[in-house]
Amino acid sequence: MNWGKTIILVFVLFAGFIGTMVYRMTRERVDLVSDNYYQNEIDYQQHIDRVTNARTNDSVTMTYQADLERVVVVLPSDLRKGEINFYRPSDRQQDFRVAIPARHAIRQIISTKDLDKGIWRVQFTWSDGQREYYKEEQLFL
Repeated sequence: MNWGKTIILVFVLFAGFIGTMVYRMTRERVDLVSDNYYQNEIDYQQHIDRVTNARTNDSVTMTYQADLERVVVVLPSDLRKGEINFYRPSDRQQDFRVAIPARHAIRQIISTKDLDKGIWRVQFTWSDGQREYYKEEQLFL
């Protein structure tokens, strides 16, 4: 085997490697964070106001109890309506919501036994009838 054949063999192997990587990358599933991201950007100021309101209201706590495989959310007493959103950044098909009615228990317990392992974001949005609030915690199962 001479140098000419070796160089051609190296180029062919390199081209095969690049072709394989391009093929694998085109088969990777990439989800958008949201289907209507443009409208979400327009509404972002309302989100900033909700976060600011939540910083002044310390009555909400979210804790993950790993040994019992559950998330416990202590709700404010003046809550009129609310929603807890479990957001999975890696797969939006696993996202789910828990609606909080006007009449509710002070503690909301949500089981995590059936959730896949990995990173989750627990997003809690609520209203007291006058203001809206938003709190988010990152959860690693």
